[in-house]
Amino acid sequence: MDGQGKSSDGKKPLSISVIMPVYNGIEFIRQSLPPLVAMKERGEVLEVIVVDDTSTDDTPHVARSLGAQVMPSGGRLGPGAARNIAAREAKGDILWFIDADVVVHEDAARVMLAGFDEAGVVGVFGSYDDKPPAQNFLSQYKNLVHHYYHQRARKEASTFWSGCGAIRKEAFLKQEGFDVEMFNRPSIEDIELGYRLIEAGGKLSLLTNLQCTHLKKWHFINLIHTEVFCRAIPWARLMLSRGGLDNDLNVGVNERIKAVLAGLLVLTVLFALGGLLSWLYPVLVVMVVVYANWDILQLFYQRKGLWFALKGLLFHQIYYLYSASAFVWALTETKLGILK
Repeated sequence: MDGQGKSSDGKKPLSISVIMPVYNGIEFIRQSLPPLVAMKERGEVLEVIVVDDTSTDDTPHVARSLGAQVMPSGGRLGPGAARNIAAREAKGDILWFIDADVVVHEDAARVMLAGFDEAGVVGVFGSYDDKPPAQNFLSQYKNLVHHYYHQRARKEASTFWSGCGAIRKEAFLKQEGFDVEMFNRPSIEDIELGYRLIEAGGKLSLLTNLQCTHLKKWHFINLIHTEVFCRAIPWARLMLSRGGLDNDLNVGVNERIKAVLAGLLVLTVLFALGGLLSWLYPVLVVMVVVYANWDILQLFYQRKGLWFALKGLLFHQIYYLYSASAFVWALTETKLGILK
């Protein structure tokens, strides 16, 4: 097998168990399972486990018909608990977690496994590619932003991502898996697990060439709800409880500066509308915002053209505003002693 990693004793190739939690995901798994089953047939992965989280449709039947092993979760538990159940039963040395709405690239198993060749690495993860099938603006925007941040982040990661990420089974079980008591619904259980793995002395690697296609279609309501209440606020709370913000991915120092610029842009526009400032000031801030966001603006332009790039840059300022607001909310909770 190409690119095989080695076990912790360096004597035998590592085996891989794919774990995919799913709830009512027929249309997704019809696209996401075939590449994984093909990897099993090629001998690149040992098994493909679909954990059915008590679906009310024919998801288990379809998964079996596609060649996957189906394991019931035993109740509506959520993806974190479903992954934990499969992890305990998995036969592989590596637990490769893949979301049901993610289609991995053909070389993903080889790329992923090669990431474990580096000494001390207990987990690796990748990123969405830059070609999501959903063509509406928010789906394209969200996917490209994820791709942008993951492609530019540090190789030695500060956390973990379970959309397409793998962990040594031994390290995963030692940490007792995802914390489903703290996160009893889909949230940042993968990020929190990443922190624990690093604190235990392990290394996590972000592999920019480990890519996958995201099938999810985003709309305004589900995007804002997920971004603010399932990601931004819980992550801010977690970082504050640990003593401060990370300097990586979309919470790095440069991103915090851009968030301040987004807020400054709103203030100068409001003051200009109220006649308190000359319009020269908002124009100057816009120029600084464009300069600060030039890299992502270029990505938007290269992939989707000028009109999308302009809309994307504008919505990205809105993203900074609600992300910063989420952090302020969490910080206020902490200062007022609302959080224990």
